Amino acid sequence: MRKAKLQAATVGGSADEIEAQFYEALQQGDIDKLMACWADEDEIICVHPGGPRLVGSATIRGAFEAMFANGSIAARPEQVSKVESLTSAMHNVVERIAVLTAEGQQEAFVIATNVYQRTPQGWRMVAHHASPGTSALKQGPVHASQVLH
Repeated sequence: MRKAKLQAATVGGSADEIEAQFYEALQQGDIDKLMACWADEDEIICVHPGGPRLVGSATIRGAFEAMFANGSIAARPEQVSKVESLTSAMHNVVERIAVLTAEGQQEAFVIATNVYQRTPQGWRMVAHHASPGTSALKQGPVHASQVLH
């Protein structure tokens, strides 16, 4: 499999811009644009809902190519929660996904954590971990009490 050409980073770029590009690439079914969001590292990680742990760009690319064979993915990030520093960022999002079923278009929800690092090429994704969500996510996040037990 060929590796996506890394795009030059813009000065002042951000993890938010890479995240926006990632979701645009999903919506467009654009594998090269999607892979340009990822760091050029051997240990990048991707987990799709209910799927195995995918390690490395070739494996991740193959999984997204297989998904795009069925069309683009109409995923839109919502309810973004962020933890950011000078060199890394973690975004937890609810992905609202339009799914075509026998009953017509339905909504599915996925909870995803996207991790970004500042690299020599600019901000890049190093991990995308997604889990199945429920329609209860429409109401927004649940805030737990500060007491652990």
